[in-house]
Amino acid sequence: MTDRNQTLFDRACRSIPGGVNSPVRAFRSVGGTPRFIERAQGPRVWDAEGKSYLDYVGSWGPAIAGHAHPVIVEAVREAALSGLSFGAPTEAEIEMAEAICARLPSVEMVRLVSSGTEATMTAIRLARGFTGRDAIVKFEGCYHGHADSLLVKAGSGLLTLGNPSSGGVPADFARHTIVLDFNDLDQVEEVFRARGDEIAAIIVEPVAGNMNLIKPRPGFLEGLREVCTKYGAVLIFDEVMTGFRVGPQGVQGVTGVTPDLTTLGKVIGGGMPVGAFGGRRDIMECIAPLGSVYQAGTLSGSPVAVAAGLASLKVLDEPGFYDHLAARTRRLVDGLQGAADAAGVRFSADALGGMFGVYFADTVPGSFAEVTTCDKEAFNRFFHAMLEAGHYFAPSAFEAGFVSIAHSEDDIDTTVAAAREVFVSMD
Repeated sequence: MTDRNQTLFDRACRSIPGGVNSPVRAFRSVGGTPRFIERAQGPRVWDAEGKSYLDYVGSWGPAIAGHAHPVIVEAVREAALSGLSFGAPTEAEIEMAEAICARLPSVEMVRLVSSGTEATMTAIRLARGFTGRDAIVKFEGCYHGHADSLLVKAGSGLLTLGNPSSGGVPADFARHTIVLDFNDLDQVEEVFRARGDEIAAIIVEPVAGNMNLIKPRPGFLEGLREVCTKYGAVLIFDEVMTGFRVGPQGVQGVTGVTPDLTTLGKVIGGGMPVGAFGGRRDIMECIAPLGSVYQAGTLSGSPVAVAAGLASLKVLDEPGFYDHLAARTRRLVDGLQGAADAAGVRFSADALGGMFGVYFADTVPGSFAEVTTCDKEAFNRFFHAMLEAGHYFAPSAFEAGFVSIAHSEDDIDTTVAAAREVFVSMD
């Protein structure tokens, strides 16, 4: 009999490019047929064949409370009954803005948008408008959405501008983007010494999650802050993935480093499409209608999305939430490490809050170049064996994973037990 997932994928390929609406869903990196999800509850998802998986993708981060959390679902239901979209202000938008500002001291004002890409794209535009400069610095392996200026790979030399990494991105756009190595502060300082008066902003995932989980080395974020302050550039923390995921104040709360602008998404939507950017009042007052930097969106501050986000933040406020989440995530990575070590498999793992990374390498990588040396084929074998056993990890060796508060210790132990068998079979 034909697997219904395959049937749906074949059907999707006839009307959707690649059969998916976001590339990583296509399983191109790992091979095989993507799972078409029909429902989700708590820590589990069910595919079109009715097979259940313990889910460590979590909609790529938003499902921090678990799937279909009753508080969030009820909030969405109540909001939908009052109307789906108004194209006019609502009180709930104010409540969401106040909630974000209260949680992140660096955010004095915030604008709601509909996606993380929209948030980072506008933050870059705002930084350019505020400083009157054109160039930006980003880091190889950090992903900030699919805006043209950000789809740029490293140039051939330290002081060269980047090159487009996607078709359809004009070279003229890419020439304003300088791409450096994550965790290399010396490169940053050298570039600013040479071109500091041209650079509007540094944008960084303060903990990278789109080249797997890569933490900043001690002093790296602090150094970015010092450089931006010295040269009058705007420091942008892209916390779309990490915001309210790794702790109650994101990475800036964990490290104590204060950005000028912050971009958010995922968790603040509770599973609905939403994004936000915010920061210093003097910078934010440059955005329309107060200033000359234009941004607009018909569905910005969607009442249904805002209701889901407020309900999600309410769940995060429960006593001990982040301690329990971090402990369960650490239980997972320690268990996986122990299982790999016992089987003699070259493997390492790391975690921060509710995010984790697994690497088929001797040590945890600290840059994009180091990530690319990991054994991708070993990861692919691990991924498919775990999927077959009912454990859904990110379908790429270059993506972080996510644990929810709905994952119990028994769930974690079940996953570790499955991995133990998989590692033995890989030796």
